[in-house]
Amino acid sequence: MKVRHKVLIVDDEPHIRKLIQAALTRADYATVEAENAREALEKLKQERPDISLLDLGLPDRDGLELVPLFKQQSDTTLIIVSARDATDQKVAALDLGADDYLTKPFDTEELLARVRVALRNRMTKDGGMALVRAGDVEIDLIARIVLKAGKEVHLTPKEYAVLAQLAKFPGRVITHEQIMTHVWPNEHEHHVEYLRVLVRTLRQKLETDPQRPRIIGNELGIGYRLRFNVEGETEEFAPRA
Repeated sequence: MKVRHKVLIVDDEPHIRKLIQAALTRADYATVEAENAREALEKLKQERPDISLLDLGLPDRDGLELVPLFKQQSDTTLIIVSARDATDQKVAALDLGADDYLTKPFDTEELLARVRVALRNRMTKDGGMALVRAGDVEIDLIARIVLKAGKEVHLTPKEYAVLAQLAKFPGRVITHEQIMTHVWPNEHEHHVEYLRVLVRTLRQKLETDPQRPRIIGNELGIGYRLRFNVEGETEEFAPRA
């Protein structure tokens, strides 16, 4: 199953939300909608969108006030979609932390292009990679597709979330807590055994020999790391998750 990127649409005009939602759905994105600032902040916390499209003219709060809150409270990539076309408004939004600014009225194809660019930038920021190959496994973090020997591997959303955390920075150790905070963001207590179960399942799906893993490595008591370009190598990881 392909795990879709999630986009939060914040706009008080129903027809604008419907227009954007239809374009994103056709492009195979998952969408969440909010019609005011209060609802937007709630959805931001609950849904953890990859991309947020924010109108500045909201009924209960000026959208500019939300820009720093969005950036402080999440790692969402923020694109302003607003009828305000004055240069000072654009500069203010970008200075406050917005990642892009699109002026209404807009062409939906341009909007989709901005979203694609934002996703590419999101995947590669801080030295991350967008496409990772590990042995005969290929992980496309933009399309959210995992292939093994050229055939798509069906992962659950949480399985994919664990694998994506490792694939963004292959070769680096990602701690248990870092992974669990991403996969179970609303859990107050993180249980490492849940993570171990997911890793065991991933190894069953991705490793040639799950008992002698060569792709998903275990750093005992610390976390996991993804080995990439491992064809022909002999090093193996301890099978214990």
